[in-house]
Amino acid sequence: MEARVVGLLGWIDFTRSLSITTPEQMIEKARGETAYLPCKFTLSPEDQGPLDIEWLISPADNQVVDQVIILYSGDKMYDDYYPDLKGRVHFTSNDLKSGDASINVTNLQLSDIGTYQCKVKKAPGVANKKFQLVVLVKPSGTRCYVDGSEEIGNDFKLKCEPKEGSLPLQYEWQKLSDSQKLPTSWLSEMTSSTISVKNASSEYSGTYSCTVKNRVGSDQCLLRLNVVPPSNKAGLIAGAIIGLLLALVLIGLIIFCCHKKRREEKYEKEVHHDIREDVPPPKSRTSTARSYIGSNHSSLGSMSPSNMEGYSKTQYNQVPSEDFERTPQSPTLPPAKVAAPNLSRMGAVPVMIPAQSKDGSIV
Repeated sequence: MEARVVGLLGWIDFTRSLSITTPEQMIEKARGETAYLPCKFTLSPEDQGPLDIEWLISPADNQVVDQVIILYSGDKMYDDYYPDLKGRVHFTSNDLKSGDASINVTNLQLSDIGTYQCKVKKAPGVANKKFQLVVLVKPSGTRCYVDGSEEIGNDFKLKCEPKEGSLPLQYEWQKLSDSQKLPTSWLSEMTSSTISVKNASSEYSGTYSCTVKNRVGSDQCLLRLNVVPPSNKAGLIAGAIIGLLLALVLIGLIIFCCHKKRREEKYEKEVHHDIREDVPPPKSRTSTARSYIGSNHSSLGSMSPSNMEGYSKTQYNQVPSEDFERTPQSPTLPPAKVAAPNLSRMGAVPVMIPAQSKDGSIV
């Protein structure tokens, strides 16, 4: 009976000879930092098989089965199983047989959140432990500003907003300038992201700081509050109205000028292309000249010798320049002799010119 009990106890001790001494735990780290995942183990003389160490990850979304991220087997290390952690996961010890299978995960990302499992096997012993890795984001890019008009008697808000940061976040406001104490109504909001200011006074002016914290880091911003007397709103409104009216007048002038110019261009275009059929064509220069010469010929017959000299000097100078100025000049030809019958057919009237003696008397 004792042999069976001893044998049973011996079998129990034999199966539990290899053990991982590091307790299971949750590890919180900030994004970009390095996470240390411990895994210390002990062996017994009964563990004679080859040493195999394996780390696996179960992502937080639970949509992917456990995947190997790093492996030690046959005295060799392999770390190219999981693409998201390739080059960022390493064993911390150079001699894994010494009992340290811990790893470091560098440059943490939010996608690294999940459950990590350390498995150690040295036949016949086998052991494993799980660790929760939580990656948090430090508060950063915090901005402080005033929401409202900083005038005496007004209500406005002091706001403190980080650009990013994992929840939960804690806020702490402080007044850095002056020795005046904060209003009692503000005390309940000094640990919130917003302070509501009622019926502001000049005593509230000063420099304030807001510190934002979470479990992995903190960030701070400054705010300069300057409470001033109310501005002349009537003057501002009047100036805005005058500016608006001037803008409307200017726009109206621009539209009027453009419309007027468009109408003038349209009118010029219509006049240029308009062909009027009721205007007779201009008389030819030849017919005008002939009519003028004919009229002069007819008047020659009714003139006396005494006015011939003045006629020759004045009448031919009055020939319209419009007809003769543009007529090309032809070479001067000697006057042709015309027979008497031809002159009568041309409408010439015979005129008797008295003869004159050398002394000028009429014969």
